[in-house]
Amino acid sequence: MSLPEILALLGAVALVVARWLPPAARPRVTIAAGALFVVSAIVLGVLGVRWQLMPVLVGAASALPFAVAPLLRRRTGRQPWRARWWLALPGSLACLGLIAAGPVAAWAFPVPVFPEPTGGFAVGTRVEQWTDPLRPETFTPDPDDRRTVVAQLWYPAQPSPAGTQRAQYLGRTEREARTVADALAGGVGLPGFLMDGVPRARSHAVVDAPVATGGGRFPVVLFSPGSGGVRTQNTAWAEELASHGYLVAALDHPYDSAAVVLTDGRTITTATHSSGDPDEDDRLAAGWTAIRAADLSFALTRLEGLDRGADADPLRGRLDTGRVAVTGHSMGGAAALQAARQDHRFGAVIDLDGYPHGPTTPGLDRPVLALTQEITPATDPRYLPRLTEVLDSDTAPSYRLTVPGAAHLTFMDGPLYLPPVPTIVGSLGRTASPRTVAGATLAFLDTVLQGKPDDLATALPAYGALSVHR
Repeated sequence: MSLPEILALLGAVALVVARWLPPAARPRVTIAAGALFVVSAIVLGVLGVRWQLMPVLVGAASALPFAVAPLLRRRTGRQPWRARWWLALPGSLACLGLIAAGPVAAWAFPVPVFPEPTGGFAVGTRVEQWTDPLRPETFTPDPDDRRTVVAQLWYPAQPSPAGTQRAQYLGRTEREARTVADALAGGVGLPGFLMDGVPRARSHAVVDAPVATGGGRFPVVLFSPGSGGVRTQNTAWAEELASHGYLVAALDHPYDSAAVVLTDGRTITTATHSSGDPDEDDRLAAGWTAIRAADLSFALTRLEGLDRGADADPLRGRLDTGRVAVTGHSMGGAAALQAARQDHRFGAVIDLDGYPHGPTTPGLDRPVLALTQEITPATDPRYLPRLTEVLDSDTAPSYRLTVPGAAHLTFMDGPLYLPPVPTIVGSLGRTASPRTVAGATLAFLDTVLQGKPDDLATALPAYGALSVHR
């Protein structure tokens, strides 16, 4: 909660409690509490009131007349009237219950606070929009429409001066962030106001920060979000990787991502929906996965062009496109597996709890790390056999890491701003979740892309239960 919100909360509580104080203290406390509450409410009205504070305001407004009325009667010389305690007690408890609902709601749906990246680099970010002239857009009937993707890059940067504005979360602007937040909420059947704190967040990256002067060329990590997910859904993870010397490029997949705001102002919402038939859904998912895999390969091509480009781009000559990993969460993980199967430029794969949609042949021939949620009776019984089939057919060493206490949304930013319900975001905690996922990811990438002499069979068990497939 922000300082004005905390002050409004304290003022509201004091207004209710003042009625139960000794008569000598009652007027002073009531006046101070009322002034504190009114000033804080005015400040919040200017800054914008979050829905979580509405119960606090209602509770305090309900108590205010009963707290102020005795003071006004005393000033006019009339005898102050107070309800008997057994009449006042239910009202006081009701007001306190309303006021208490505010911080509980703020705790359940907070403004996300991103963990500080632990690497040696500051982090910069920028957004690119790329159109593939060779691929038609299959989601529209227009034969001239070409496939467009939006990519956000996080990269090692020079330190920025203290007080520099940090990057908006979920979008380039607050308006775009609110559009995306509303779409994400609607995608899971929630009213948009429940997510009103998320567009208020700022991450640690600085938009268009100067590229770090040291560190040589940066290995590249491509990322595809989950079904209905967006490019920013793993910002904490991406910033941690960038602080350790990697360039991370995360994609929005138009007509699949919840909402994609293009540079011309258009907003493209998802057009991928379940049919309700398991066999048909598997067929649809395989097709959507193939489109995402092609998007990932196209994005790598554009990054290669950026690195070799004639323009004086700050990243020109800094991307090591000979050391590339392809990654994804959920359906994005399936897309990463398919992209690596089709495009040998990808030297490693990370699947963050993604069911392998689409063909499992030919077998992979590069290292794979599959992170999975804790397996429970509710887990799809097809998931582990299918994933094991993919890993066993890999001719390079591959690893499955089951993270204790993890749920499906543990592997993205959800734990930072969703209610801490174990079945939704796992039980690792708000900051431990991204730390765990990033730690396992870095151990794998440092070994397979940078050749650091870590034994993954020894390093990865620090993050969960490891199965090694050779």
